[in-house]
Amino acid sequence: MTTPPRPPDGDWLGTPYLRFTREKAFGVCTLDRPEARNAMTPAMYFGIKYAVSHVDSDPDLAGLLITGTGDVFAPGGDMGGGGADNWLTFGSALGMDALPFDTLRQSAKPVVAAVNGLCQGGGLQIALCADMAVVSDRATFRVPELYRGIADTYYSQMLARLIGPVRTRDLMFTGRTLSAAEALEWGMVARVVPHDELQDAAREVLAQCCRTAPHARSVIKASLDSYVGLYDRIGMQASLGAPESIEGFLAFKERRSPDWVHPDLRLDGRL
Repeated sequence: MTTPPRPPDGDWLGTPYLRFTREKAFGVCTLDRPEARNAMTPAMYFGIKYAVSHVDSDPDLAGLLITGTGDVFAPGGDMGGGGADNWLTFGSALGMDALPFDTLRQSAKPVVAAVNGLCQGGGLQIALCADMAVVSDRATFRVPELYRGIADTYYSQMLARLIGPVRTRDLMFTGRTLSAAEALEWGMVARVVPHDELQDAAREVLAQCCRTAPHARSVIKASLDSYVGLYDRIGMQASLGAPESIEGFLAFKERRSPDWVHPDLRLDGRL
C-alpha cells in the first residue's frame, strides 16, 4: 500500500525523493529521484529548506551535506509536474516560500554541496547558496532560465557578484554548459576533485567548516551575505506568470523552440 504524501516531520523530509541520513556529526540530504534525473518537485525544494532548519535545531548535528544520486546533482524544477509527493503544487509552494535558497544563505550551521554531476536551474542555485560547493570533475553547470521565459533576477544578482557581469551575461544569454574546470576558474565553485573522491572530499571540507567558531563564523557569513545582496523579487515573481514563461513551459513540454525565436534560428528539440 502506498503511503499518502505528508509534510516533513523529524528526519522525514516530506518526500520519498529526498533521503536524510545521519553520519555521526553530519546530516546528509540526498536527492534520489533517478527516474526523473532528480528533477525537483515543490516538495523536494521544501524538503531541502526543512533539512537546513532541521540540522540547525538539532544539537547532535554539526553540519549538512547535500548531494545527488547517479550522474545528476539537480537539474532544477520538474516542469513536467510529476511526482508522488504532491502535497505541494508549484503555486502553493511559491506562496509558502518553499524555495530553500535564502534559508541556505542564512543557515547557522555549515552546509556543503557535494555536486556529483549535472547541476543547473534551481540545482545550481542550491550549490551557489550553500556555504561551499565541492564538485566532481564530471559535473556540468547551466543557467537555462531565459530559454524558459523566466526573468531569474536571483541568478543575475548572485552571479554578477560571484563571477562578474560579463561572465553572467555569457551564462544567462547563451544558456551554455560550463564544465567543472571552467566553474572553478570562474569562481563559481570552491573545489573540483576526481569523481571517485567527491564524497570523502566534501565530508572533509564540511568537517573543517564545522570546527570553526560558530558565532564568529556567523558574523563572517552575514558579511558575505550582505555583499551578495538582495534580488528583484517583485520583477522575478511577475515574470513567472507572464506570457513568455507560459510559452517557455509549453515549448519545454513539447520539445521545441519557443515562438519568440526567429524561424531561421529554431532548433529541433528543446533549448
